[in-house]
Amino acid sequence: MSLRSKLAIAFAVLAVVVAGLMGVLGYTATANQLQRETDRALLGAGVGRPGMGDRPDRDQDARLVLSVDGQILQSRGDVALPVTDADRAAAASEQPSVTSRIQSIDGTPYRIVTVSPGQGRGALMVARDWSENAAVLRQLATVLSVLAAALAVVAAVIGWLVARRITGPLIRLTQTAEQISSTGQVPQTSRDEVGRLAGAGHDEVGRLAGSFSAMLHRLARSQAEQQRLVQDAGHELRTPLTSLRTNISLLERFDELSPEVRARVLADLKGESRELTGLVNEVLAVAGGEHDRGDPEPVRLADVAQTVATRARRRTGREITLSTDDSQVVASRVGLERAVWNLLDNAAKFDTSGAPIDIRVADGVVEVLDRGPGIPGDEEPHLFDRFYRPVSSRSLPGSGLGLAIVKDVAESAGGRAFVRSREGGGSVVGMAFD
Repeated sequence: MSLRSKLAIAFAVLAVVVAGLMGVLGYTATANQLQRETDRALLGAGVGRPGMGDRPDRDQDARLVLSVDGQILQSRGDVALPVTDADRAAAASEQPSVTSRIQSIDGTPYRIVTVSPGQGRGALMVARDWSENAAVLRQLATVLSVLAAALAVVAAVIGWLVARRITGPLIRLTQTAEQISSTGQVPQTSRDEVGRLAGAGHDEVGRLAGSFSAMLHRLARSQAEQQRLVQDAGHELRTPLTSLRTNISLLERFDELSPEVRARVLADLKGESRELTGLVNEVLAVAGGEHDRGDPEPVRLADVAQTVATRARRRTGREITLSTDDSQVVASRVGLERAVWNLLDNAAKFDTSGAPIDIRVADGVVEVLDRGPGIPGDEEPHLFDRFYRPVSSRSLPGSGLGLAIVKDVAESAGGRAFVRSREGGGSVVGMAFD
């Protein structure tokens, strides 16, 4: 059963319950009022003084006088009123009492009032035909039942319309989710449709549509980045693979090659295998998010810079100077170390001057300064793009992913990556955290 049908049925059931309660209350109140009015009319006719010769208020009222021992002293009217043990007990009672009941006499309902003045003075019974009132109550019950049924139908229709309005966006969201699940794609039409739903209101459904819209945009962006990563990785992998195939073809004629050519081919193979291994590792790191593995935690940037600088000195043999403060950032320590290492690795690779590489940490900013050839201004906006390599460095080894990882790490911690020219020559590349 659909949610729309469930809501319609719930509205109908609620309407029936409410109408039933109101009907019972209304019927009971009307019946009690009729009984009170009839009893008041019977009592107002002078029935409180049995044996005094007072007459009924209406000709159709029946009347009967009981003695203290329950004997009928006087009877008036067209019907013989039935005397019960309760009536005899009231006639013999020392306490005054007034009781009433509805009883059928020869198939006709009567309202019977028994009045006793107490002190063993007997009792007076007065009865009036209740048929007219009973008919009124039956008609009232019929009207209330019809109204309850009509209200249930109206409530069901209103519930259906309300449910249709409420569930309409949910149905479209479900259809969109099912389409994406079956095709694995996020078409622009689906994003536009969900965007319209998100802008239609600020209730729970609108908030759900807004969250769903944001999720779709992130999913579409992730798909686009994934496709671009695959395309760029395929493009970058072609060059070392082609070179490997060429060198392998040369090795098939290994006996025909001179020792110098053999040495050069083997050296090329080693270099290309290292480059291919590095490229694959970088691609896997970017695709799998390994550059940002680990839970965010407060990290002292000076400690990260010191750790990475020590490792870089050992591996590159370059002199690295540090200038730090007590700046902290909430981020993955593993990711920060990977990012700072990439900055140092790039600086060491492109700066062949042998001058010291400087690391500065101040006010939440990490900078790596080198004395390399610098980066042309028109290439700076693309420096952090995946697989992008400046024209001047395309002959050097590298995948073009190192600075892309720096950018991802910085943005995941709420910061940004930047690059600028260094006064006196060289570059300044780093990350700034708010």
